[in-house]
Amino acid sequence: MVPAAQNSDSHQADGPLSSNPLIRKLSNFVPLSVSDRQILDDLAQPEEQFAIDVDIAAEGAVPRSVFLLKEGIAMRYRDLPDGGRQIMTFLIPGDLCDMHVFLLKEMDHSIGTITPVRVAPISRESIMGLFGTHPRISAALWWSSLQEEAMLRERIVSLGRRDARGRVAYLLCELLWRHAAVGLTFGDVFKLPLTQTELGDTLGLTPVHVNRVLKGFREQGLISISQKMLSLLNVDRLQSIAGFNSSYLHLGGASAEIVRYFNALEGRSAKP
Repeated sequence: MVPAAQNSDSHQADGPLSSNPLIRKLSNFVPLSVSDRQILDDLAQPEEQFAIDVDIAAEGAVPRSVFLLKEGIAMRYRDLPDGGRQIMTFLIPGDLCDMHVFLLKEMDHSIGTITPVRVAPISRESIMGLFGTHPRISAALWWSSLQEEAMLRERIVSLGRRDARGRVAYLLCELLWRHAAVGLTFGDVFKLPLTQTELGDTLGLTPVHVNRVLKGFREQGLISISQKMLSLLNVDRLQSIAGFNSSYLHLGGASAEIVRYFNALEGRSAKP
């Protein structure tokens, strides 16, 4: 069983999981104070909506802000000269569409929607203002960026060394763990409105090959798919097929030493 999002620490606010997916995600790394949560809720208030199959940010465009995905699924991708497409990663609620994108003169990839989405645009000034004044949020955002880099490294390993069954199993397991980390699973079941073409464009496989692998997994009792809900019926077996180790997602939280460091920082700042 994949663990649900963490929500227990003396420093965290009590009560149910936050409705803000960014808070749910960052809380996997470090416990957030009531003040931290209010700051993140304020950042998520402005909202924009995008329809299915449109670009939130296009390759070559000047980035105007960081986007927090609040609802739906999006993707980072590159169009290729031969008409093909490579999807680098899927974005789910709680993900930031490139936290440091405002440092670029232009986008070097596109961010497109797979489903209708709701996003919160966050300005450069708001992001920069967090650093130095809110150490827990700053560290959690760094952790989020490091997790994204780790996911891309794992994608390279998958494309270079896993066979088709391993690639598909790896991606399904990763998506399960990521959805669980933000409270979007029901046991080992989560919403997966992805087409076989989109899976193929991510894993370097044809839609026919993806279909063959998924059919085999269903016949072996490893997965079931109904009304865009994916059930992983044997997570251990799928992780074995993929050689999957979730440690690269760094969901274990900050070390006790780091938490003590934050507590000490906040204690000093609270003194008159």
